[in-house]
Amino acid sequence: MRLQIATPSEHPHIASLPFTERLDDWTLPDMHGVLGLHRHVVRLIELDGTSYVIKELPDDLVTREYRLLRELADAGLPTAEVVAAVTGKADRVDGMLVTRHLDYSIPYRTLLAGRGLTIPYLGERVLDALVGLLVRLHLAGFFWGDCSLSNTLFRRDAGALSAYAIDMETGELHRELSPGQRTLDLQMATENVAGGLLDLQAGNRLQADIDPMDIALQITDRYHRLWDELTAAQEFGPGETFKIDQRLERLHDLGFDVEEMDIVDDGEGDRYRYIPRVVEHGFHRDRLKRLTGLEATENQARRLLDDIRSFGGEMQRERQSKIEQGLPTGHGGPSVRNLPDNVVAVRWLDDRFEPLMARVPEPMFDKLEAAELFHQLMEHRWFLSEKAGSDVTLDVALESYLADVLAGAPDERDIAREAPLRAGGDETGELSRDDL
Repeated sequence: MRLQIATPSEHPHIASLPFTERLDDWTLPDMHGVLGLHRHVVRLIELDGTSYVIKELPDDLVTREYRLLRELADAGLPTAEVVAAVTGKADRVDGMLVTRHLDYSIPYRTLLAGRGLTIPYLGERVLDALVGLLVRLHLAGFFWGDCSLSNTLFRRDAGALSAYAIDMETGELHRELSPGQRTLDLQMATENVAGGLLDLQAGNRLQADIDPMDIALQITDRYHRLWDELTAAQEFGPGETFKIDQRLERLHDLGFDVEEMDIVDDGEGDRYRYIPRVVEHGFHRDRLKRLTGLEATENQARRLLDDIRSFGGEMQRERQSKIEQGLPTGHGGPSVRNLPDNVVAVRWLDDRFEPLMARVPEPMFDKLEAAELFHQLMEHRWFLSEKAGSDVTLDVALESYLADVLAGAPDERDIAREAPLRAGGDETGELSRDDL
């Protein structure tokens, strides 16, 4: 038997698992089924405070998916973290793939069935997230081959959703995908999404306002609109360089940065053609991490950066007031120049974000991660202020949010985890179509 561990220092106890046994025969105390339909046996294991998903499948698929998931991660693409691969077991028994469970991820069945989750317009948001994921994979040269809702997990992202590829058994990496390869992936995505939604609808598990065929048939149009925005060439004339700035701003709004811009004239100086070369999604996420060290998804990062800018404005007004009163500002003399972004970000972290998070009871972080919780708190404060007709303080908003919103929300850290499996029991961890 061969055991490959991707980052052994971060997962020192993985080797202690009973990999020589079939996964169905494991009798560990902290083992659970995983919500969803699975082609293979899948289990969730709690090990030293970390959750791992273990999937049993043939050796060639283990090796292939282990490699592809590592390449996806190296490219900065959203996927589950691959931890280990087990191959070469005796008697040609299937191998195993180990990934780290994606905390706060929500399977599409839970999302689209509702289950008390407060995310409006779910059909649209699931579709946007899935299309965005497929475009990002294609830009990096990844052909998925089995894009579906079952092979994707979703996380809250400041009112939107972010999608993560978790199953790459059929994936292929190329230097660049041809139009035919992208079209084939799109066709399979449309068919798979339609099938997944129709399954839910047949089992009365789909929200009534979601039309399976309407959602599935939108995939191609939305994909091409996003693909063209990111890659298509555009023209501008002399004196119209502002069009480049507008395009860059739209790309940044979508979360993409531009590594290079090719600008070519028509030989006569009358028209110019420019083609952006986008780099991986995460423009705001990367900026937030540079300024604060916080990890967040793209829209969460955008929301937190907005609050940092607002906080900076408050600091600047307070500073100006002190200057006018002849009081010390604490920032090196009577200057009204804007404070550096890194200074504002550190003050925001120390004076606003961390104190607020410290007041949230620890068990409530099983419901939402900190960045999403902060976003929802800001939204709640806005609603309270609208209702009151005046600004509500953060202290009042936090007290109301914890009691009226978060206390009754479901725990989402391990929402895909089913009940513990009993040794020798009937629970399998896989759902049949009848269960839907």
